[in-house]
Amino acid sequence: MTAPQDTDSSPTADHGGRDAQLATGAAHPGRVRPLTLVALFLVAVVGGGGLFVSGFALGRLAGSTPGTAASQEELFRPFWDAYNDVTTNYVGTIDQHALVEGAINGIFQALGDPFSFYMTEEQYQASLSGISGEFEGVGIELALQDTQGQSCDSISDTCQLVITKVIRGAPAVTAGLLAGDIILEVDGKSLTGMTLDTVVPLIRGPQHTTVTLTIERNGARMNIPVVRDVVQREDVTSEVLAGGRVGYIKIADFSAAAASDFHDQLQQLVDTDHVLGLVLDLRDDPGGYVDAAQKVASEFVDTTPLYWEEAANQPPQAIAPIPGGIATNPALPVAVLVNGGTASASEIVSGALQGNHRAALVGQQTYGKGTIQEFKQLPGSGGYRLSVRKWLTPNQTWINGVGLTPDIVVAPAASGQAGDPQLDRAIEVVLAPEAAPASSPAVSSWLLPAAA
Repeated sequence: MTAPQDTDSSPTADHGGRDAQLATGAAHPGRVRPLTLVALFLVAVVGGGGLFVSGFALGRLAGSTPGTAASQEELFRPFWDAYNDVTTNYVGTIDQHALVEGAINGIFQALGDPFSFYMTEEQYQASLSGISGEFEGVGIELALQDTQGQSCDSISDTCQLVITKVIRGAPAVTAGLLAGDIILEVDGKSLTGMTLDTVVPLIRGPQHTTVTLTIERNGARMNIPVVRDVVQREDVTSEVLAGGRVGYIKIADFSAAAASDFHDQLQQLVDTDHVLGLVLDLRDDPGGYVDAAQKVASEFVDTTPLYWEEAANQPPQAIAPIPGGIATNPALPVAVLVNGGTASASEIVSGALQGNHRAALVGQQTYGKGTIQEFKQLPGSGGYRLSVRKWLTPNQTWINGVGLTPDIVVAPAASGQAGDPQLDRAIEVVLAPEAAPASSPAVSSWLLPAAA
């Protein structure tokens, strides 16, 4: 039994540091359903301490507590000999639960796969709690900034706690909080000397509880009570560029609501704004729900396969697009921005558009995450994540450890350099694909005008 495929991103997860600035709330516990004897499929990347997630699905474990098979008794005899000797003769205090967890952990360490590992009960629940992209809080993003707008470490007279973004539809919007507001106190408590890590727990809290933020706005001081609620992280943003000719849409994570939000914003750009081209920004997108990736790719591609999935000892299976995509017309040019932080679900989308000749990839080599993991709960002993499938590009290339090569390689802006040369180049591509230099080996031939 398999449920729709989806993804994760927790407001408290590292994710390369981006979400460390979120003070929107604790992960919503009401969204974590009991997972006894269930499994979750997901594509994930661990890098720099952050969890890069690219999708999961629910399923059932095959069994509960099978014994050692007769054919494997000799194989497991050393394990049981060691376990029995420890529990019988060890002179110190024994925590048998810790022994079991340690043994399970050792199984996954022995695989040598950085994407397969054991998690304690607390770690497992914490991982699941952020998967939906929903959490309880007020719905703001925060940063510590000095008077010049530069990052700083702790709150002081010269280092301020600033609201950098108010998530649409969040309680903070209803309360009247604005980007640029400076938070001075939380529930009457001074924040001087605190860091983001110590302030965030003060602002987070359960649904229907109230927190009062003392803010400064345009020199005026005011107290604003905010009733905490369930907040959906805002992972899709869009705008119109190039004088109304180009629609720009960015996905930060493929969370539970990302595909639906993407559909709505893409429809606005195509059907209402009537843009002439689209730029999809997947730079530094660590991934998310696999089914969200399928839905997003299907907005642009109506031919099979979008990508392939290959289970152990099974032939690859083609994943088809979902009918009804908004931007499948090839007359609407598309460019996809990618870089080394483009991983997992975002690579599935990038590979689907590139491999089906629907978009040019602009930027730098992607991360290269080509396996799908399965989350399974071990009742009373946490859970684990195990690599169980590969995903392949439309031409059945496995990009694991390699990544996708852009059609047009463009370096990011140098330190201190203004502007975004990668975005500028992507806009050039969608506005004038015939201007792409025919001599450049990095440019796909489909970008060039047909020769008569």
